[in-house]
Amino acid sequence: MSFAMNKQDEVVVVDVEGQLIVGNRQELKQKVLDELERGEKKFLIDFSRTGYIDSSGLGVLVSLSKKIREQGGELRLANLNDDLQTLFELTKLDTLFQISDTRERALESL
Repeated sequence: MSFAMNKQDEVVVVDVEGQLIVGNRQELKQKVLDELERGEKKFLIDFSRTGYIDSSGLGVLVSLSKKIREQGGELRLANLNDDLQTLFELTKLDTLFQISDTRERALESL
């Protein structure tokens, strides 16, 4: 499990590799919050290499979404596989997040 962060133009892109679960969710949260404190406003989390997200991982995403919005920023999600897309639909989180099929489309929407 790892998180790779880089910046494309004015967007902080986070690649999540492996699983987003209770054991690593705080690491993701802290990395994004650190960038938010540095003044970053636009975030994209790419799940193209993510196989699974548990309920605590979903909770962190909801929490980050709220924090980013409170700071006047935006968050996009991209590249959910079929299982993750179904998970977001069943939990109605697809109505909370703006989800794109590709990283490029997500970047264009920011």
